[in-house]
Amino acid sequence: MRNWTRRAFLIGAGTSTVAASLPSCAINASRAPQGLSEAAMSVTPVIQSSELEKPNLTLGYVPVNDCAPFAIAWEKGFFRKYGLNVQLSREASWATSRDGLIFGRLDAAPVVAGAVTNARVGAEGARHAPMCAGMTIHHHGNAMTMNRAMWESGLRPWSAYNGNLDTFGQDFRQYFDNLPSEQRVWAVVLSSSIYEYFVRYVAAAAGVNPLKEFRVIIVPPPQMVTNVRIGAMQGYMVAEPWNTRAISGNEGIGFTFAQGREIWNGHPDRLLAVMQSFIDENPKTYRALLKAMIEACRYCDQNREEVAQIISARSYTGANVKFTRPAIVGDYNYGGFDGKNRTVKSDSTTMFFDMPKDVPHVKDEHSTFMWQSRSLWLMTQAARWGQIKEIPKDADQIAAKSWRTDIYREVAAELGIACPTEDYKRVVGK
Repeated sequence: MRNWTRRAFLIGAGTSTVAASLPSCAINASRAPQGLSEAAMSVTPVIQSSELEKPNLTLGYVPVNDCAPFAIAWEKGFFRKYGLNVQLSREASWATSRDGLIFGRLDAAPVVAGAVTNARVGAEGARHAPMCAGMTIHHHGNAMTMNRAMWESGLRPWSAYNGNLDTFGQDFRQYFDNLPSEQRVWAVVLSSSIYEYFVRYVAAAAGVNPLKEFRVIIVPPPQMVTNVRIGAMQGYMVAEPWNTRAISGNEGIGFTFAQGREIWNGHPDRLLAVMQSFIDENPKTYRALLKAMIEACRYCDQNREEVAQIISARSYTGANVKFTRPAIVGDYNYGGFDGKNRTVKSDSTTMFFDMPKDVPHVKDEHSTFMWQSRSLWLMTQAARWGQIKEIPKDADQIAAKSWRTDIYREVAAELGIACPTEDYKRVVGK
């Protein structure tokens, strides 16, 4: 068994409980942006604050590339345009972002895709909470990182396997079989994240039992690289820039096995969540918030180089632009330890609004629209992996209450944006 020092244990977070406790000191909330930019101040509001029930809002964000729409809405004045006086709160982890909503500290915040319905059904004994989401903040923008030892054992990026799950499964199992049980660890950002479901899904598809052959723990994004470096875990799945940091940062500790879009092309990632009471008590304010965020997402799509620069600021990711840029502009390096260039260019590396041609989509679909059928899929995964006993009998009603496509369509119409008229895609990801 590894001889842990006290410091290594605290950093490494050998259990999910310890890992979840680290973020409180990992992120300094005072680094959130203060004071509007000149560009924002020059924007003329189309809605006056006096017209809104609650114009003064506290919104959470997490310091990963996902924060781009929040940064843009703040820096470019989209919040101001719609009469909102926003205070941004820099959250330590996806758990604090979610819990900030549930306990009333935040008015709105990004959450992982499964968090909304999992809160509704109390998955894994979580606090039951009537959480809702009205839009997707972005799709894709994430990846699975494996450590250098996994490379040296023979594992390679998924594309090298040419779809051969058997060969990948043999390589994957062989690596973990040679490790002591306490080191057979993979990390994700939250138990209800699509990342956890992807890690378990890929392993199971390759014939590896993710409940018995390795453990999945919860670690906040800023702790991922450090934990792999000290050997507390072998790999992780997280949003950018924390995969690129493992490749081109001074650590050089890992390589990208696969981007999430290679597992499910078109999958949702983060949702903009609020509590049901916020919608009920502040209908005008909620719609103004959705408009600001939809416009911010569209700006992100059209100005990617600028966005990569903006979110690299200390107030947002605090990462060098060489780390934030690849996934934003679609110039992504998978890394490796053989000197080969594995850079892949794609318009769908991160999707904020438009749907690129290489992503299956329907007429009038864009990235900020949510499909309730995907909410159902997330509930099936929660049941598959034991987070809930069974798929709720009223799952379709839960999806309708929590993924508010009705309000989104109303807001989109006011913005002149066409969107799908149905709530269900016939086939997930198609």
